Amino acid sequence: MALLEVRDLRVAFPRGKSDEVEALRGVDLTLDKGERLGVVGESGAGKSMLAFAILNLIAEPGRVSAGAITFDGENLLDLPDRKVRRIRGNRISMIFQDPMVTLNPVLTIGTQMIETLKAHRRISDRAAHKLSVEKLKLVAIPSAESRMDAYPHELSGGLRQRVVIAIALLTDPEIIIADEPTTALDVTIQAEIMALILRLCRENHVALILITHDLGVVAEVTQRLMIMYAGKCVETGRTREIIDAPKHPYSAGLLKALPQNAERGQRLYQIPGSMPPITALPAGCPYNPRCPRATDICRAEMPPLEGGVACFHPLTAEEEVTA
Repeated sequence: MALLEVRDLRVAFPRGKSDEVEALRGVDLTLDKGERLGVVGESGAGKSMLAFAILNLIAEPGRVSAGAITFDGENLLDLPDRKVRRIRGNRISMIFQDPMVTLNPVLTIGTQMIETLKAHRRISDRAAHKLSVEKLKLVAIPSAESRMDAYPHELSGGLRQRVVIAIALLTDPEIIIADEPTTALDVTIQAEIMALILRLCRENHVALILITHDLGVVAEVTQRLMIMYAGKCVETGRTREIIDAPKHPYSAGLLKALPQNAERGQRLYQIPGSMPPITALPAGCPYNPRCPRATDICRAEMPPLEGGVACFHPLTAEEEVTA
C-alpha cells in the first residue's frame, strides 16, 4: 500500500452566490515510502494548491469539494482537526518558497525550533535544544549552537532556507513537501539546497514531493514526475522517461523551453499564449488554445488520463524531437 494516495481530488472556490470554480479538477497521485515525486507546471497550474490540500491548509472560502487523501491508511479528509494537526508538521512536513515568510522575524531560531518540537512531542527544553542543534548541524549550518540565538534577518538567504529544512526534519517526518524551495535564492545556493534535500531524503528514507516549474531540477532529484496544467495532471510517469520521450505536447513544450536546448545566440523557445485562468477555462482540453496538435475533439471533450498521458493526440517517439 502506498504511503500517500490522492484520488480524484477537487478544490473549489465560490464565484457569486450559487456558482463555484475548481482550482483542482480530479487530481490523482501515489507516493511510496522514500519515493521522490516531482510536480511541475507553470504558475497557476495548481501545484501549490495540491500541497495545501494534502495538508488541509486550503483557506476559506476555498474547500476540498471531492476526493480522498489517504495517508498511512487513513483518509485525512475524514479526520478531525486535532488529528490532522498531529500529522501536519509532524509526519508530513512542508518547506515553503520564502524562508522570511516561514520564519517568525521576532523570535530567535532556537525559540522557533524548540516550539515546533514541543508542539508535537513531550520533550524538555534541554532535550529540544540539543535536538535542534543536531538538526542544524545535519543541514551543514556552521556554528550551529550560536545560530540558535540568531534572528532570521541575521542570516543569509541560504542559511535561512537551511534552517527551514532543519525545522522540517525536526520531527523525523515520513513525507516532505517542498514548494519551490529555492525560488528566493541565487543559482549557486539553489544547487546546494537541492543537493542537501536530496541527500537528506536518501539518507533518512524520507518521501519527497518537490513542487517546481523547473524540469532541470526534477531531472536531478526525482524518480517520478507529474506535469500539471490548469488544475489537472496531463502527464505522469518515470522522470527520465518523460524527459527523454514526452507524450503530452505541453510536456514537450516545457522541455523545449529549457535554456540548454537553445543554441548560442538563438532566441529561447516559448510556448505560445498563456495558461487560462480557472474562471475562464476553454471547453474540452484546457491546453487546446495553445496546442499545435489540437483538433475538433480537443476543443469539445476533456481527454482522459490513459497510459500516463491526458491527450487525444500524444506524441510518438519519432515526433518528440521536433514537437
